[in-house]
Amino acid sequence: MSTFPYEPFSVRRLDIEHSHLLLTAPDFDYDTFEEVAVALVERIDSTVVEREKNADLHVWLIDFEGCRLLLKGEHYSGALWLEAMSSADNDTLVFIASMLPKDEGQYC
Repeated sequence: MSTFPYEPFSVRRLDIEHSHLLLTAPDFDYDTFEEVAVALVERIDSTVVEREKNADLHVWLIDFEGCRLLLKGEHYSGALWLEAMSSADNDTLVFIASMLPKDEGQYC
């Protein structure tokens, strides 16, 4: 269960053209990405398949109801997003976006 006392995630923008779902999330850095990512994975009821750490980018392969997505977090900019591995999975991004509140304060 999430350690955040509030709904920590919201939709910044759904970019179907590039198969990205950009999210608003709690601040994180290289060392705290896992806490934020696990909370998101639990929030959308998915599972982690694989984890990869790079110099400034975390990339997790997650499974959401049989669909494989990439969960990416760039700690320098604080960017967090889900990425479909093919345009055929864009409907999954749309569905996940419908599960989260929309961040009306973000204009991207």
